[in-house]
Amino acid sequence: MQDPRELYRLETDTHASDLGAHTMIVSLGGLIDAGNTQKLLTAHLLGTLEHTVVASFDVDQLLDYRGRRPAMTFDRDHFSDYADPSMLLYRLVDAQGTPFYLLAGPEPDYQWERVIEAVRQLVRRLGIRLVVSAQGIPMGVPHTRPVGMTRHATNRSLLTENNPVFGTVQVPGSLESLMHLRFGESGIDAVGFAVHVPHYLTQMDFGDAAVAAMRAMAQVGGLDIPMNELSAIAGLHRAEVERQVSENSEVGEVVEGLEQQYDAFTEGLKRQNLLATELEQLPSAEEIGAELEQFLKSEEPGGSDSAGSDEGPDFLR
Repeated sequence: MQDPRELYRLETDTHASDLGAHTMIVSLGGLIDAGNTQKLLTAHLLGTLEHTVVASFDVDQLLDYRGRRPAMTFDRDHFSDYADPSMLLYRLVDAQGTPFYLLAGPEPDYQWERVIEAVRQLVRRLGIRLVVSAQGIPMGVPHTRPVGMTRHATNRSLLTENNPVFGTVQVPGSLESLMHLRFGESGIDAVGFAVHVPHYLTQMDFGDAAVAAMRAMAQVGGLDIPMNELSAIAGLHRAEVERQVSENSEVGEVVEGLEQQYDAFTEGLKRQNLLATELEQLPSAEEIGAELEQFLKSEEPGGSDSAGSDEGPDFLR
């Protein structure tokens, strides 16, 4: 592997000890970002919070320009602009003055392992303790129900709550997914959120998914991120979806069917949880054995409770 340090350049003269932050959010895309979840949350962070660029990556070594050609502007008789792709590490400050990092840009086409090692070097150099990411994945769910998500982490203790809907599955790899794997192998804490986006909204902006992702990342990272603007955008998206659904009876039937499936699935989970609670309330085998032993002793001649007692142990009453 070539030296990972040659992939990036620090854009500040400030010493690393003065740039430390606990959390870094990673937003580097992937095979698909349903509902443009990453795009929306990244734009919200950079458009809402104070930020500076700390490091930049040499994308000429990492991108296949012919695979996804950057846009250029032609003005009458000349080219006037070029949408220069960039992969940057930003340092932001939340509403309470807490600093954190955001690594954003297009997913590299090449040298994934080298990129991850470069990011790992920056993580250690800047004292970052937690890496967080989120993306939208298409699911057979309706937009009229609460947004769900699949959580994953390099350390299960980082997952305060988790009700997985997947077992063991194979999925197409991404740089972010590989980053989680490699960071876990090297002892760096990382948490990811795969937000469930209705499959019929995969190619549209779905602000509700971005809001859910932002809240989840802010909570796990201990950050105070203003949400009013993003929530307002999500409301506009929701209204537009409702308008389109109301104008197309076929789409409306699809949404209604997904609502029924979702409600049935949710009710099934409630019953499972209720059963689990009832089972937890039952005495254990050890408790039953101890109480039975005590009861039998009391029934022996001369037992302290033998006279006039016709009751069995508590678990039989």
